[in-house]
Amino acid sequence: MRIIFMGTPDYSVPTLEALHAAGHEIVAVYSQPPRPAGRRGLEVLPSPVHRAAERLGIPVFTPKSLKSEEEQAAFRALEADAAVVVAYGLILPKAILDAPRLGAWNGHASLLPRWRGAAPIQRAIMSGDTETGVMIMKMDEGLDTGPVALTQTVAITPSMTTGELHDSLAEVTAELMVEAMARLESEGLPVTPQPDDGVTYAAKIDKAETRVDFGRSAQQVHDHVRGLAPSPGAWFELESGGRSERVKLLATELADIATHQAAAGTALDDRLTIACGEGAIRLLTLQKAGGKPLAAGDFLRGTPVPQGTVIG
Repeated sequence: MRIIFMGTPDYSVPTLEALHAAGHEIVAVYSQPPRPAGRRGLEVLPSPVHRAAERLGIPVFTPKSLKSEEEQAAFRALEADAAVVVAYGLILPKAILDAPRLGAWNGHASLLPRWRGAAPIQRAIMSGDTETGVMIMKMDEGLDTGPVALTQTVAITPSMTTGELHDSLAEVTAELMVEAMARLESEGLPVTPQPDDGVTYAAKIDKAETRVDFGRSAQQVHDHVRGLAPSPGAWFELESGGRSERVKLLATELADIATHQAAAGTALDDRLTIACGEGAIRLLTLQKAGGKPLAAGDFLRGTPVPQGTVIG
């Protein structure tokens, strides 16, 4: 089929590559415009999808918006059979959704209607979900409200981070979208409306919520940390050398301590076992600003955290 692919981050790349490998004619790729990158933002880089499309020799378009008649006319002129959308990042007007002959199809990383919105992978882990998945949905004008064609469930293990789940779901999305397009081309792709019950929204991660709150239960702190790992990363403040510094927390495990009398955020030993509002957690991988991630033992050699130290 003639397909327009619309995506931006690393997550979307496997689907673009899989559709290309399956023999579809990718007539154009739409991606977010190049953005400043690097610590100082001095270098402007195209998105991962943009770079992948160039490697494959596919024309790339990077409009800031698709609301103008000019952009919509250019989109229609591509005469696509279908549009495939995976983490594109722009709202698609009705004129864009209606342009492809067989509609626009989205690969969404949750079990809809749970976790509609921008950050479904992070929110699933941060909320302690034990499973998620991928759904191929025919897009409508709502926020991830369209009817669903295909579903594949993926387990979330107790220590899985957002980074690990992201990579797993990206591959599942690619496989499921290839199957969806094959069915759409050969026999049509029936869809089922989403249920009205169970709707939740995955709001974009706000910087204000990345700080660790040790007053929560150990399980909630653990889920918070792994849901933000590796990026943007949960963090806490530690008094070291007479000054307070921010430390990113990339991995934790639940400590085998059911009860304690210490205030939340107190080190219960000199091995980074930290009291929580309920139970305790052990800090496994930490990173200071400008430094590299360190295992707890290596971190403690440079920055001791004696029993009784309060962090947060």
